Amino acid sequence: MNADQLCGLLAEPSRLRVYCAVVLGAGTPEEIAGVTGLGLPVVAKAVQRLSKSDLLVAGESGLVAEEGVFKDVVREGRPERVPLDEDPARDAVLRSFIRDGQLTVLPTVPAKFRIVLEHLAGSFDLGTEYPEATVNAILNSWHPDHATLRRQLVDYGFLTRDNSLYRRTA
Repeated sequence: MNADQLCGLLAEPSRLRVYCAVVLGAGTPEEIAGVTGLGLPVVAKAVQRLSKSDLLVAGESGLVAEEGVFKDVVREGRPERVPLDEDPARDAVLRSFIRDGQLTVLPTVPAKFRIVLEHLAGSFDLGTEYPEATVNAILNSWHPDHATLRRQLVDYGFLTRDNSLYRRTA
C-alpha cells in the first residue's frame, strides 16, 4: 500500500469513523455502530474494506487497528537518503546545516564551518574564473548571506580572488 491508497481508504468518512472507533477501543460491529452512529450494513462494508487493506485485523477481543501500517507507508514513500559526504562524520555535520539543498544556518564552530565551506566550494569548477556576480548568485542558491560565504570561502582558502574574479583552489 502506498500513501495515496492509504489516504484514499480513509478519505471516505464512514471508513474513517469506523477506523477511529476501533482505534478508540470499539471491537465489534455493534460497538462501532453505537459509537459512530452508522448503520450496521455501512459498518460491515467499512470493516470489510479496512480489513482487506490490513488496517483492521481480528484480535482475541474483537477488531484491532493496525497502526503500524502508517509507519510502513511513510518508510516506503521516503526517498532514499543520499549522503552529502562519503565520510559519515562529515556527512553528519553537513546534515545538521543543510536541508533540501539550502544552508539553514551558518555554523559557529570553526571546524564545522570549514566542512560546510568545503562542501559549498564544490559548487565551483576547478580552473574556471567567476565574476563576483556569478559567485554571489551561486552562493545565494545556498544561503541569502552570500557576502559572508564569499568572504569566508576566500579566508579559508577555498577560493582565490584576483581583480574581482574568483577561482576555486585545488
